[in-house]
Amino acid sequence: MSAQASFEYVSVHIGGQLFGVEVDEIREVFSPQDITGVPRSPSEIAGLLNLRGRIVTAIDARQRLGLPAREAGAPVMALGLEQGSELFGVLVDEVGEVMRLKADTLEASPAHLDPQWRNLLKGVHRLEGELMAVLDIRALISWTSKLAA
Repeated sequence: MSAQASFEYVSVHIGGQLFGVEVDEIREVFSPQDITGVPRSPSEIAGLLNLRGRIVTAIDARQRLGLPAREAGAPVMALGLEQGSELFGVLVDEVGEVMRLKADTLEASPAHLDPQWRNLLKGVHRLEGELMAVLDIRALISWTSKLAA
């Protein structure tokens, strides 16, 4: 990859942490409505919702990352993506802007990072004043898909 290559990310906040998700991984961003819980499902599965006539599995990114639960009534947004014929909505606290960052600024995830996080990250970018962890949304979805198996 050349030094001029870049990545485009949608910035999101989850539990106060800044993450980036590659734009080409996301089908749409939406405000989830009427999530119906699924009895006996893992805590990462927030439930199911109807998005324009299609059933979407809502995955709570906070739970998946081992972060404290979102307060009742707190704002929530969803990143919609497809895996095979299934639709998923990954629940995040806030969706920010699209950011274009140079590929040569992507660093490996820190070695001391919790293994639960390390397996879900593609690396980190140093931004002015903070780090942006690059979330491997497909790893999150693949892990969730294995729960159902």
